[in-house]
Order: sequence, then C-alpha cells, then structure tokens
Amino acid sequence: MADKRYGKIAGINGNMVIAEFSDYVVQNEVAYIVHGNEQLKSEVIRVRGNRAELQVYEDTKGLRIGEKVEFTDELLSVELGPGLLGQIFDGLQNPLPQLAKKCGFFLKRGVYLEALPDEAKWEFTPSAKKDKTLRAGQKLGSVKEGIFDHWIMVPFGLNGELQIEAIANKGKYDLRHTIAKLKDEHGNIHNAAMQQIWPVKIPITAYAEKLKPSAPLVTKMRIIDTLMPVALGGTYCVPGPFGSGKTVLQQLISKHAEVDIVVVAACGERAGEVVETLRTFPELTDSRTGRPLMERTVIICNTSSMPVAARESSVYTAVTIAEYYRQMGLNVLLIADSTSRWAQAMREMSGRLEEIPGEEAFPAYLETRIASFYERAGVVRLNSGAIGSVTIGGAVSPAGGNFEEPVTQATLKVVGAFHGLSNNRANARKYPAIDPLESWSKYGSFIDQKERQAAQRILRKGSEVNQMMKVVGEEGTPLQDFVIYLKAEFLDSIYLQQNAFDEVDAATTKERQAHVFHVIYEILETGFDFGDKDSARRFFHGLRQRFIEWNSIEGNTEDFSKKEQEIKKIVSERVKKSKEDAAYGT
Repeated sequence: MADKRYGKIAGINGNMVIAEFSDYVVQNEVAYIVHGNEQLKSEVIRVRGNRAELQVYEDTKGLRIGEKVEFTDELLSVELGPGLLGQIFDGLQNPLPQLAKKCGFFLKRGVYLEALPDEAKWEFTPSAKKDKTLRAGQKLGSVKEGIFDHWIMVPFGLNGELQIEAIANKGKYDLRHTIAKLKDEHGNIHNAAMQQIWPVKIPITAYAEKLKPSAPLVTKMRIIDTLMPVALGGTYCVPGPFGSGKTVLQQLISKHAEVDIVVVAACGERAGEVVETLRTFPELTDSRTGRPLMERTVIICNTSSMPVAARESSVYTAVTIAEYYRQMGLNVLLIADSTSRWAQAMREMSGRLEEIPGEEAFPAYLETRIASFYERAGVVRLNSGAIGSVTIGGAVSPAGGNFEEPVTQATLKVVGAFHGLSNNRANARKYPAIDPLESWSKYGSFIDQKERQAAQRILRKGSEVNQMMKVVGEEGTPLQDFVIYLKAEFLDSIYLQQNAFDEVDAATTKERQAHVFHVIYEILETGFDFGDKDSARRFFHGLRQRFIEWNSIEGNTEDFSKKEQEIKKIVSERVKKSKEDAAYGT
C-alpha cells in the first residue's frame, strides 16, 4: 500500500477547498479533510501547480486554513456485491437507515459506514470449474439475493482471458473471502471475491458488444407506450414545471414498468418529496411478483438540504449500480429526479472555480456531462452471450416551465424520447400531464404504426379546431370540424389519461393497450353524420362515460367483454342512424 500523502488547506470557498501539496495529486482522487476528530470526504476536481481544488461532499462550516488534507490515491468508488437490493443509500453509498441508528435524526458529517457489511455471509454456488477460461464480467457462480440469482463475476477491471486456478466449493462466505484465483495471460494471479470496488465515473465495459435499443419498454402508461414509447436500453427525459407531476409519474413508472431492477436517484429533490418516496416504496407490492417492490429496488437519496456537491456523486453512484446489475443479464431502469438539481450543483462549483460561464451561468461543459451520463444507458451483449440493459429516465425541472433553458436543451440533444409535462394539462387535472403534441420519441411502439399516426392526426387537427373555436366560437365552427374536435377530446380523456387511484386503470398491460386502442382507432376512423352539434356532443359524452367504466374493469373477464360489446353496439347503431338520416336527406 502506498504511503499516505498529505497537504494543507490554503483556501475555503463554500463547498470548495483549495489544498496545497508537495508530492503529487491524481485528478478525481478522493481526499479527506482532517478537522479534529472528523474526516470530511472530498474529490479533487482540478489541479494547478502545487494546489488542488477539492469539492467537499460535506458541510465545510468550521474548517480553517492550515488544516491537514489526506490524499488517498483512490478514485470515488462504490461497493458492488450481494445486498444492494432493498437498500437506501446517500450519494456516497452510506446506508441511511444504519446511519440514522448511529447518529440519530440529525446525521453527523464525516461519518461513513460500509455499504455492504463484511460480516454478512452468503450461500455461494460455483458454476465455473478449475482450468476454465473466462473474461471480465463472466460468471464464476451465484448467490441468492431475493428473487434473483446474483452473479459473482470475474472482476471488471481485468483484461484478456483468465484461467481459473482455484474456485471455492459451495458454502457460506463473507463478501471479502477469496472465492476464485484467476491467472491472466502474463501468468499473474488475481483474487476474486463476491465484492467488487468500482470507480463511479468510469463506465463498466465488461461486455462483448453494445447493441441498438429496439424492444419497447412497457411502462403501462398508455400515453407513453402508444405515442412516445421508450425502448429497453433507451433514454428519455421528463421536463416540466413545479407541481406538474414529474415525481408521481416517475414513481408510477418505476412501480409498473416491465423491468427487473429499479434504481431511483433522488438527486437534490425537495426533502418532502424524497421522504414520501422513502415512506411509500417499502410498503408497495410488486404487481408482477406479489412481493415488496423494495426487493428489486435501490434508492440513492440526496435531498436539496444535503451538501450540494453530493448531488453529483448520487447520480454516478446510481448509474454504476445499474450497470452492475445489467452485467447479470438483467433489465435495469434508472430514474434520476431531478437532473436540474445536479446541473445547479455543477453551476455552483463552476462559479467557485472561476470558470468562464456558459448560457445562464451554467458551465460550458454542461452538455458534455449530461451526454456522458445518458450514454451509459444501452443494451449490451455480455461475454457470456446474455443480454442486459440499462434504461435511463431523467426528470428535468426548468424554471417557470421554460423548455428553452440550457439543461432541458442539453438533455433533448441526447435522449431518445421527450415527455414534456404541461402546466395547463396539470391544472386541468389531466394525468399524466404529458403534452401529446409537444412530446416525441425516436423509438418504435408495440401499437400498430398506422393506428398511432391516425390518432396523432386527430389530436393535431382537434387542437387546431379548438384554437379556432376560441376565436370564432362554437357557432362559427363547421359541424365536420366540430366532430373532429370531439374525437380528439374523446381520445384524450379515455385513453391518454389514467386514474392513478384506480387499481386497474393505473397500469395497463401491453395486450390490453393494443386491444383497446384498436377499438378506439375504429371509432376515430368512422365517419359519423350528425344532424347538429348537440347530438354529436351527446353521443361522444355518452361514449366517453362507457369507456371510463371499461377502463376500470379487469381484463379477460366476462364484464370486460360485455362492456366492449355494449360500446360497439352503440357505435354501430349511430352509424346505422347516420346512414338512414343520409338516405332520407335529414
């Protein structure tokens, strides 16, 4: 182990500390500021001459010039291994429940706990045999972690082919016990344990090939899956003004999306919203397994009241944990709420570094940082041949709902889908408040393309008629245009909106979406001939009520089929009446 290197504080500027050193310093290495009995964790973010500028992940109150700084020669890293699922960590991977037990309600600075306790033992079952040749990330064996077989893998940092010199027998071992000895191509022996330490800012690339995302991710949110779908291994963003429902939407997606693992990064959100997440998630039941949702969830928590610099670490910690489970051939969803808070932390640190500011004082490298984060999403073919994916969805909180601001624009350049929330729709109590006309996606849906395009045409035309009606009034609107407007409103109210409090309507399966949307498509394409606007309005309002009732009926039941037949009968009778009216010239 290298000798310890020390420096001393030469300047303090908020959560940035300048340290003088005489030996050497590594960019992005971890340093500890020694303040009495406290050691405050920080990271080297810039080196100039014999001075290193550190961003401190703790409150810097009380620090003084001349205090000692200890450099570790290690990058900011996380512990990876069995036991991550179901945990709640802060951005530095401190387990918050255990931290609360040790420190009480008010967490003390400078207290760091092991993310994965050494004393915990896991039942290891080997799958590889002595003399077998493997590559980084391939499976040595597994342990049971909840409902998953947690792979114990060849360390990600090893290169080339590695031969197994020895492997542990089936049995219980702690995380640091050597379970395999591996010989590389140069004859060097490497120990492999259940636990791996990995730098958070370096992507895990122990796979054979990165693939283009193609398969849709089923979120069970109809407006998303149908009009602006997300792909497994893809990226999306949810920008919206305060109070428009970003956090609620992200939580429901994390609950209902058809993925194996969910990683939630609360990076700088208001404490009230984060506390709600921490209280509700442990009580939620996974609809797919019937077990607690937390068994397949990891929460990384940094509220807006915590030190600003820790927001950055929370984002990178979350994506590294997501990549780790991807290496097991699992589909992982990472939800970051909100990346705007992370960007604000970057802006604050950039100002303290006296860098040349970009637009709205954000750093000039804002786009690069955001892009490098979203680029860690993707579908990969592992060295074993298995397929794994990381899907990243980031909430953005633009001030005043202005989507032209730098963080939103930088995000839109790199994501594959845009789910823009509208203040007007939120105020009208439309949930989700995603604007179907402003939002878009580059990915394909499981809904028929022809039917999707027809619905989008109706929505656009209906919006145009609505705008015209605000000027000329309903009386000045032709009946044909008014019917298009009613069709658009009908589609919006019975399909694009969902009742989050209704057990059935809150989440709609892929099969049900396709079936119901086809019924709606046929109605939208039907040419109705109404005598006047009142009769058209009555027809669509009545139909709307029946569809809302249908949305709350469990699928594949007699009641579901009965309600569908009732709807089709009403439509066919209206078409028949339209033909009769046309025949008699009325």
